[in-house]
Amino acid sequence: MPCVTRRTSDRGAQRSSCPPERAVIANSPVDLPHRQTYTQKDPLSGRFAHFFVVMSKGVEWDRLRRLIQDIVEGQGYELVDVEFKGAGKNSILRIFIDEPAGISHRDCELVSEQVGTVLDVEDLIPFSYTLEVSSPGLERKLVKESDYTRFGGKLARIQTRIPLRQQKVFRGRLQGLHEGKVQLELPRGDLLEIPLDVIDEARLEFDWAAERQKKES
Repeated sequence: MPCVTRRTSDRGAQRSSCPPERAVIANSPVDLPHRQTYTQKDPLSGRFAHFFVVMSKGVEWDRLRRLIQDIVEGQGYELVDVEFKGAGKNSILRIFIDEPAGISHRDCELVSEQVGTVLDVEDLIPFSYTLEVSSPGLERKLVKESDYTRFGGKLARIQTRIPLRQQKVFRGRLQGLHEGKVQLELPRGDLLEIPLDVIDEARLEFDWAAERQKKES
């Protein structure tokens, strides 16, 4: 069960339900998302809410993301990714954070409180929305160009927007980035070069085989 906190924009009472246990896989903590729901007064109509979501891909989205990045990095964490989905009161703002030692519920609560407070002041999202802050998990999304080098040797799943070798989904081991192309070693050993601009989504995959070998050794 995730740690859940709900709060209204009038800074009313908070309610929290945080489980004491934390799952551990491969000696790494797996943290469930911290959710915080913000309710702004005078929410916009669905039409204007939809307009905001569309605009979030432009100037307003850039401003929102920069603000979140400044807050997250100012607290000493890495901003992995930000997602804004839905419209109006069904909108969800998801923030994924990380650090070398792993992310705890307390880390998520801290970032959620900081981001929520600043967004209340800036009024960048003038309608009800749910704020979720969590670790990227074992199968974290690969967003930055540096991720493909940083996680060299790790298993990854990459989906492309256009077919390459008559398919769009590839699994293999990352071998870095060269001249704007991700180097992916496929299961049979051949190397596939995937241009960054055709990647639709990329994320790590948990290496069950390697984990079994660790346990057997």
